[in-house]
Amino acid sequence: MTDPRDPEATEPQNPTPTGPTDQPQTRREAREAAQVQDAEATQLLPGITPMAGPTGSASDATPAAEPTELLPGIAAVGPEAQAPPAGATELISRPVPVATSPADRKGVFAAISQHPKAWLIAAAAVVFVLLGTGSVFAGVAAGSSASASPNKVVGPSPTPKSTTPPPRPVPAALADPTHLRTCSIAAKATDPNLLTFQGSVINATTGEVLFDRNGATPSRTASVLKTLTSAAALAVLGPDYQLSTKVVAGAEPGSIVLVGGGDPTLSAGGGSVYKGAPTMTDLAAKVKSSLVGAEVTKVILDSSYWDPADNWDPSWERSEQTQGYQPEVTALMVDGSRANARAQDSPRSNDPIGDAGKAFISAMGLGDVKVETGVAPAGATPLGEVKSQPVKTLIGQMLPVSDNTLGEMLARVTSKVAGDNGSSASLAKVIPNALVSYGLKPTGVVIRDGSGLSNNNAVPATFVAQLMAKVAGGGQNLNIILDALPVAGKTGTLASRFTGANAVARGAISAKTGWIKTEYALAGVIHASDGTLLSFAFYALGAINSRTQPALDTITAGAFSCGNNLSNN
Repeated sequence: MTDPRDPEATEPQNPTPTGPTDQPQTRREAREAAQVQDAEATQLLPGITPMAGPTGSASDATPAAEPTELLPGIAAVGPEAQAPPAGATELISRPVPVATSPADRKGVFAAISQHPKAWLIAAAAVVFVLLGTGSVFAGVAAGSSASASPNKVVGPSPTPKSTTPPPRPVPAALADPTHLRTCSIAAKATDPNLLTFQGSVINATTGEVLFDRNGATPSRTASVLKTLTSAAALAVLGPDYQLSTKVVAGAEPGSIVLVGGGDPTLSAGGGSVYKGAPTMTDLAAKVKSSLVGAEVTKVILDSSYWDPADNWDPSWERSEQTQGYQPEVTALMVDGSRANARAQDSPRSNDPIGDAGKAFISAMGLGDVKVETGVAPAGATPLGEVKSQPVKTLIGQMLPVSDNTLGEMLARVTSKVAGDNGSSASLAKVIPNALVSYGLKPTGVVIRDGSGLSNNNAVPATFVAQLMAKVAGGGQNLNIILDALPVAGKTGTLASRFTGANAVARGAISAKTGWIKTEYALAGVIHASDGTLLSFAFYALGAINSRTQPALDTITAGAFSCGNNLSNN
């Protein structure tokens, strides 16, 4: 009978086979297996170095440095020293043999299954210590790198680039503040009675365009064109120039020549719409004095100052002649070729040259003499001459009532004095060129006549407004035009205009009216309610009606009320 207390007893303590021989373990074998289990757990931790060979036993394992010394010469220092988790201290401090044989490895697995919590704690401790060790190695590597080149001179850290944005560029001269304008006539400009509306309003003092609606588009102007004709005449002829009608001796004895010089105001002597006009009576008296009783047998009528056949533009309607608005444009005529010399609008003659000859013969008291057309001989002896009022007066007679006859005559004479031939075709060049002298650029300006009667005239409203700004300034004799313009509600063709709510602008607007069958126009100068001097030009193009003129008055009165606060919006 075996003593159960004998440590060397061979009686099986574990009936379960554990090895390849399937023999039961003795007490000693079980004890050794337990030791192997503990040794394997300890061997997984840092700080334990197995000293035995592959076949050595667990008792040959030698503990390594204490846990506080992770590597030789490098110790964990301070509160950052890595401490193992609770419960792992005993495992770390115990020596661990290394299991190398198959039987030992089986024992390890059995120990893991028998003590799982202990192994989990041990594993956590291993990870914790390994992480701490890696941090220390990283510090060692950094220190080694820094000390690897002790003689290397380390320069100062580069200065970081400034994040401050560069200063914004500032112009040498700051622009003046822009005036915020809030007064609008835009709604008035959309009045359907204005038809196709074009217009421009300018601050006449500064030249700033305050309002524009297709102002750069060249369009017909109607009688507003007479302001361009007047300005051209002042530039070329001058304000004191006078139109002349004279009589010279003919090439044959007893013949005299009546030479027309483009003066439509010459009166037959029975009264005239042109105040201060020269008369045939005065001319005849001078001729009689020169002839000293010589007999006159032939009277030659010379209207060759320009081609007498070039007397009617094809774009004009003949009704303008029969209704009394326009005569045939010849250099020799009396009373503007009116049937009634005292009426502004009176049917015009079909033979203005012949009518002038009859009036002269009557004034001379000649009986039955021969009358023919011809040309005065060069260097002929002068027998008598009469002159019109000066150009400045003629402009004052033309603009208030919109006299077409004076418009055409001044344009033709301007052409002749400018060195051209006085033809209607020459006006397309002569008048724009004359306006350049005022500092204007007549881009797009097309001139067909001097009165504005033709639909083929084309002048941008902006250009007219620019001219009116010059007129408002009064320089270069343009004050003559300003003084002659009709005044709203007071004089000329504006005397009965600007009524009702528009009466607020009466007396403050000086402007030239325009009217043909396809347009009403208005252009001139506004003395605005705020004291600003404005210039403007408005066109209402299309099938005009009785409400078109009042609509023009309304938008003009609106500009008066806005003054320099007029907005283009």
